[in-house]
Amino acid sequence: MKSILLLALVAASAPALAAPVTYTLDPAHTYPSFEADHMGVSIWRGKFNKTAGQVVLDKAAKTGQVDVTVDMDSVDFGLDIMNAEARKATLFDTAKYPVATYKGRLEGFIDGVPTQLVGDLTLHGVTRPVALKVNSFKCVPHPMLKRELCGADVVGTFNRDEFGIDAGKAYGFRMDVTLRIQVEGLAAE
Repeated sequence: MKSILLLALVAASAPALAAPVTYTLDPAHTYPSFEADHMGVSIWRGKFNKTAGQVVLDKAAKTGQVDVTVDMDSVDFGLDIMNAEARKATLFDTAKYPVATYKGRLEGFIDGVPTQLVGDLTLHGVTRPVALKVNSFKCVPHPMLKRELCGADVVGTFNRDEFGIDAGKAYGFRMDVTLRIQVEGLAAE
């Protein structure tokens, strides 16, 4: 009877002893995008086409770490002339600052799902805290690769002039930028 009780206790505690899982971000399904004011007349939207990174998620402990790198030369407004302008020293200055990074932690778990990402954005050589709201987060078995696939949609805002990117400020451009990230990651083998 004691061995049955011990076996039941071990089985019940197994999920609590689960190890953290590392997920490699899928660059074909991960696109940070942004929205920024253009003279109060319209909103310019762009995205970055090249990203890399990983997420370490411990579902049992309700914790997670995120580490993302963005290739700033991969900026894409859907307009070649604007892409070239964004790479210049007046905006992203990609020759001097070729990458941006975000390092943070998943927090506010409800029913096993994180509700926010709290961390530091390094952009244009400046590191500042930026919090992102997790709009959706889901993990499923990948039907072909037979490993767990997790995806999320996150959003937040920051002021670009706090990162030394103040082009247009003298002309009345608002400095707030909305950052949206669609992301998918596959559990490491």
